[in-house]
Amino acid sequence: MTLDLPLIWAFLIAFSVFMYVVMDGFDLGIGVLFPTFAVGQERDAAMNSIAPVWDGNETWLVLGGGGLFAAFPLAYAIVLPATYPLIIAMLLGLVFRGVAFEFRWRDPGHRAFWDIAFAGGSLVAALAQGMILGALLQGIAVEGRSYAGSWWDWLTPYTLLTGVGTVAGYALLGSTWLVWKLEGAAQDHARRLAVRAAWLTIALMAAVSLYNVVLRPEYAERWLAMPDLLYAAPIPLVSGALALLLLRGLAQGREAAPFACSLGLFLTGMAGLGVTIFPNIVPPDVTIWDAAAPARSQQFMLVGVAITMPLILAYTAWAYWVFRGKVDADGYH
Repeated sequence: MTLDLPLIWAFLIAFSVFMYVVMDGFDLGIGVLFPTFAVGQERDAAMNSIAPVWDGNETWLVLGGGGLFAAFPLAYAIVLPATYPLIIAMLLGLVFRGVAFEFRWRDPGHRAFWDIAFAGGSLVAALAQGMILGALLQGIAVEGRSYAGSWWDWLTPYTLLTGVGTVAGYALLGSTWLVWKLEGAAQDHARRLAVRAAWLTIALMAAVSLYNVVLRPEYAERWLAMPDLLYAAPIPLVSGALALLLLRGLAQGREAAPFACSLGLFLTGMAGLGVTIFPNIVPPDVTIWDAAAPARSQQFMLVGVAITMPLILAYTAWAYWVFRGKVDADGYH
């Protein structure tokens, strides 16, 4: 039996991207919501809830980006020039967020400045990530084996919609994480934010999904025509059920369940993305097989991933297990 290496690598990269989105997503979401928390204990507790894990979460971004470069070099060579401004903005946002995270503790005299940098960097990074997704989904102009569009092709109403939707989704992840990890007044505040973020995320997910149907004819066919409809239909149904469970859990005062439902919404969103663009890796015309590296290169890299990915999963799981408790009013686990 011959392994379909491009398909395996497409799954591995999709898995890495999903892990990054859900793990660094709630970090970025907390940053987006950071200005709404009271200066002092509330902000300290919110930041300390992610302090043990935030930098390790970005391992998945490196794995996803590096995997794309190594396993699908043609896709990497097309997508990056098409989204350079967004990628630069995302990286700068992540840098500002990381620096602010460290320096707000070491430089109390300028803590207000570092709080602004933390919130601003998180917002810029989240918005840029959503717009990169939108730029990919709307299609990238390719001529031969190179990007053939302009510097501003990524800036459209659709990419702005996906960018705002990503910010809302990250805010939902961040607020439900804080509902799970905090106590007292800070938890109550996070719950109120989670309800608003939930409604906004659900609305924007629906808007993006409807927009996708009219964005490209092949997308409409995959979602509305038989027999593809039979495979696609469970995704919005499961998403709707998760949305109801999320709102119900928040209304009932649940703690862990809303965060789990938020993760589920992102998982169904990722599944919907796969249904929309598969087998393309660069819509509308570049498939995963067109963009794949030589088979021997993918085989060699697969050995490395088989060793490193279990290690990453193990130390990630260990970190979350060790710091599984709540953060108290003084900001300690």
